[in-house]
Amino acid sequence: MSQESLKSELKTAKQKSAKPMLWVSMISMTMFFAGLTSAYVVSRKREDWVSFDLPTAFYISTILIVLSSITFILSQRLLKKNNIKASFLLLILTLFLGIGFIYFQYEGFNNLKSIGLFFTGPNSTVSTSFIIGITFMHILHLIAGLIVLLVVIYNHYKSKYTATELLGFELGAIFWHFVGVLWIYLFFFFYFIR
Repeated sequence: MSQESLKSELKTAKQKSAKPMLWVSMISMTMFFAGLTSAYVVSRKREDWVSFDLPTAFYISTILIVLSSITFILSQRLLKKNNIKASFLLLILTLFLGIGFIYFQYEGFNNLKSIGLFFTGPNSTVSTSFIIGITFMHILHLIAGLIVLLVVIYNHYKSKYTATELLGFELGAIFWHFVGVLWIYLFFFFYFIR
């Protein structure tokens, strides 16, 4: 077997295992958040539980993360049609929408703080501490998503993706959509279970 055919087989094996490995990691992350939200539900029975309305900033951030998934999907469709420039511009827009999401998450926490809901210290409550903990973990996943997005943008800029060669792009898109779906789950969870 020649070295070229060995490299080709290794590349094919790596490509076949990439998506299943990503799905397994996303399932484990989902289980982690299911555990956190279950603990939140159980803790609601405490006497010192405080209910509150979600700040408007969280609604805006939800819209931004949904829009960012849409722009990522459109970018992928354009890439498959070899419209490289438009695809790249939509990736940049996706990045800005992701940054906007983080900004409005920050604003949402400032809004909660301004109405006297603190996450740590003597004035904190169990409910606000849970929200900051769960959302902080989501923000870490979003930062990972932004890093993945930056890698996809860099590789796109370096012309590493084509209409037929876009595995890295697809993996980045899957993870980005996962982060968005995870936030939507958390948003509705906090909206309905206070």
